[in-house]
Amino acid sequence: MSIGLLDSTSLALLAGVGAVLVIATLIAWLLGRRIGPTGVIINLKQRIAAWWLMAGLIGAVLAVGETATVLLFLLISLLALREFVTISPTRRGDHKVLVWMVFIIPAVHYWFVWEHWYGMFSVFIPVYAFLFLPARNALAGQTDGFLQRTATIQWALMVSVYAISYAPALLQLPVAMEFGREAAEGSPPGAGGAAGAQLLLFLLLVVQGSDVLQYIWGKTIGRHPIAPRVSPNKTWEGFIGGVLSATALGAALWWITPFTPLQAAALALVSCVMGFAGGLVMSAIKRDRGIKDFGSLISGHGGIMDRLDSLAFAAPVFFHLVRFFFS
Repeated sequence: MSIGLLDSTSLALLAGVGAVLVIATLIAWLLGRRIGPTGVIINLKQRIAAWWLMAGLIGAVLAVGETATVLLFLLISLLALREFVTISPTRRGDHKVLVWMVFIIPAVHYWFVWEHWYGMFSVFIPVYAFLFLPARNALAGQTDGFLQRTATIQWALMVSVYAISYAPALLQLPVAMEFGREAAEGSPPGAGGAAGAQLLLFLLLVVQGSDVLQYIWGKTIGRHPIAPRVSPNKTWEGFIGGVLSATALGAALWWITPFTPLQAAALALVSCVMGFAGGLVMSAIKRDRGIKDFGSLISGHGGIMDRLDSLAFAAPVFFHLVRFFFS
């Protein structure tokens, strides 16, 4: 049985995610009945509701097909770009560059992703857009803060569009299932089939699971902050406990990937460490701008980048490791 990019394996995995969310919803309801509508309980319910929405969206677009999945991530990138532009210092002369940055470059880049044109999507933003945007900005003639403004625009585009786009780009990988075994039925190499969808689900579950597990470990036994001036809530106990737990989760999910359990654990470990780095970097940016969250679009989580900061750092590394060792 298959629906769009979801074969029976992916459907079973999503059913398991749904079961976990049902249990979490019941626990939150029981805690609310017992403790009352405290701030912690309200935030917990908001977070669970947001997870229902996010899991439902991913499942829905994968069920429709690759085009819907790419379009969803394009929309996510545009929303993340909007958050960066909102908190960034810009001048009147930057407006024409922002039109290129928001309305043209992301659409062209994701078209390369959709076309499976690896040679272009891998260099379009870090080479061509990187060089074009400051040249176009210089034509405006405003030199005050030029370096800071240009670097901010380039950074926002790299993180919000280029890095995040590596998640749907997993659908194009011609993966050799277990070093030569045929890919899952309906998954021709590079055609965005079920094997690519399983890679995407694996990455999302491991990285987002690591965020949740780091939060739980940090709240329960966290004592020693890693970078207190950047993010006082990130502790060594939370980091180590969360990353190791998520690595074990990745090993347990080896059956939906082309990896052995040990390989799945190794890729999960690297992805979780990169995800932590992404969260720390985004916390530093928020500290620099004097804000708590990038936005308020996702109830209980903040903005798009508050939820996808870890994915932005993990997805490119995961993609290239899989492409190098398993394609």
